[in-house]
Amino acid sequence: MKSHLQPFLLYLSEDKGLSLSTLESYGRDVTQFLEFAEGRGVTLPDEIRRSHIMLYLGELRGAGRATATLNRNTVSLRAFFHYLLKERLIGQDPTLDMESLKPEKKPPMVLTVPEIEQLLAAPDETTSHGMRDKAMLELLYATGIRVSELISLNVDDVHTDMKYARCTGTSGKERVVPIGAMAAESVEVYTVDKRDKLLRKCKTEPALFLNSLGGRLTRQGFWKIIKKYAREAHIEQDITPHTLRHSFAAHLLEGGADLRSVQQMLGHADISTTQIYSGIARKNMKEVFENHHPRAR
Repeated sequence: MKSHLQPFLLYLSEDKGLSLSTLESYGRDVTQFLEFAEGRGVTLPDEIRRSHIMLYLGELRGAGRATATLNRNTVSLRAFFHYLLKERLIGQDPTLDMESLKPEKKPPMVLTVPEIEQLLAAPDETTSHGMRDKAMLELLYATGIRVSELISLNVDDVHTDMKYARCTGTSGKERVVPIGAMAAESVEVYTVDKRDKLLRKCKTEPALFLNSLGGRLTRQGFWKIIKKYAREAHIEQDITPHTLRHSFAAHLLEGGADLRSVQQMLGHADISTTQIYSGIARKNMKEVFENHHPRAR
């Protein structure tokens, strides 16, 4: 059966224009499958049935191969049998209508409460930039808003006296989120004592959080800021602005908040999106139980 492999790869190269690395992947995947099939007494391409392919993929899964690897093998075999059918070397395609596996959903990265405390304590509150950064980090963790929503905030969107912020989500829908006392205090100090020093000549700039030129801070600008403080806080994980959003949700659920309220604060249209954090909360509760309950072990 391997005699059909080189003509197949040549077809992919000349007719489909695939790269050398892709051709190598296809060749490797198909070769390993054919060796598997031959080991089970299959000597002709037309003898291969879907059950052979499913058994092979099952063995890959049992060996711990990732979903992406299984899907790549599926794509390679689909292409191979499509070629054989096109060349009339088989009477039917055993991969017809075979679907790829759904990609695995990795749990979101969440910082521990001590890590959050280290991160929030990193900025130098005596400087304008440091106080701005402190206010941003506190607000992001206190509300769970997206970084795009954070940098879009105007001065009059955050009411520190009433402890709430008004933001606009990705769908353009406005929502109101509560903010805690510590975040409100940080924003208050920044707006009253430090923001004017960043305004420069842009006295009419409505943005709450400003860059060094006195204009609205960008996503890229905040990305650099959080990376900087993560290093200073000695956080080993490669965090992103979304890490604080994930941590906000997970810590609320760990503390006993109901899923529907967290959904509303995050601005999720579907509660199933919010449910990814429930697994983290359950895992952490299990660890707490095992570490502290006298009958856990």
